[in-house]
Amino acid sequence: MSTQALFTPAKLGKANLKHRVVLAPLTRFRATTEGVPTDLVTEYYKQRATDGGLLISEATFITRLSGCYKQAPGIYTKEQIGAWKKVTTAVHEKKSIIFMQLWHIGRAGSKNLNPNGEQVVSASDIAINGFNFLNGTDYEKPRALEIDEIKSIVQDYRQAALNAIEAGFDGVEIHSANGYLIDQFLNPASNKRTDAYGGSVENRSHFALEVVAAIADAIGPERTAIRFSPGTSYQDMDIENEVENYGYVVAELYKRYPNLAYLHLIQKRTNILDENSSSTIDSLEPYRKLWKGTLVSASGYSKVPEFAAELAEKTGDLIAFGRTFIANPDLPERLRNGWELSPYNRDTFYTHEAAGYTDYPTYSKK
Repeated sequence: MSTQALFTPAKLGKANLKHRVVLAPLTRFRATTEGVPTDLVTEYYKQRATDGGLLISEATFITRLSGCYKQAPGIYTKEQIGAWKKVTTAVHEKKSIIFMQLWHIGRAGSKNLNPNGEQVVSASDIAINGFNFLNGTDYEKPRALEIDEIKSIVQDYRQAALNAIEAGFDGVEIHSANGYLIDQFLNPASNKRTDAYGGSVENRSHFALEVVAAIADAIGPERTAIRFSPGTSYQDMDIENEVENYGYVVAELYKRYPNLAYLHLIQKRTNILDENSSSTIDSLEPYRKLWKGTLVSASGYSKVPEFAAELAEKTGDLIAFGRTFIANPDLPERLRNGWELSPYNRDTFYTHEAAGYTDYPTYSKK
């Protein structure tokens, strides 16, 4: 397997990357119960930082009511900002670039974990079907956001981006994928509104575009990025004509912000809850025709790293690795040298200790 294309330079906003192996945003639940990153979190990102490489942080709550998963981090208190500064300082000492992923989970949350039992919110009052394995309960019926509340959440994203920059991040990635709040507005399966935020694809895209506009205005488009998962079904995000739906917002973003730091897209080909789900079918080509800036491609490459290398050579994409980067903190060097990859332990993905987090070794020749 030739990995040469993964180790060519790339432009990312005003930064220059030395390779295209990216740490994907990965929820790991190692913060405190107050959402403050610990020294363990600092060590985790430091281990995976490389000269000229890009790290994307785990999804991080923009306000207390934007999410409720226990021991997921936030970026809305002074303590959280101060703790993230330790992370960014450690990463920058290794000459790496780090973006923070900003998160509002909307209807995927639970009132039982909100401070005053507040009802979860979404584009419409449509619940996700089934069991929320992270909260241990069935998904709840959300309350449809009022227009003034939508405007307020846009400002919450803006402030979170400013907080991230204060914490030393090089930029932010807006989480608009996997059935979380912004995706709930984009998808007609979860958005039945009849006002300016519902109905046509243009209206359903308003929220995403307003969040991007607010953040780009606050910190600059070259420090702003966004992630989509067109065509994936996680959390009831099944959609017909996904290229028509997501293609519109991608095209609008490039028209309005051609110098956005990057666009991050998840391949349609994998089920994130299926351990053995992988494919070598590229579902993102229609979007490359609409987006001519830097593109990060994600999903399933841990199972098929050779396909990731082929895709980088063919398209010039940056390639985000998740599970295999967990188990191989020195993943870029292993791919560069063709060294064996260590297996990951899924049982420790969502625990709270060092085991399965910072105890994976770097490669050692035997």
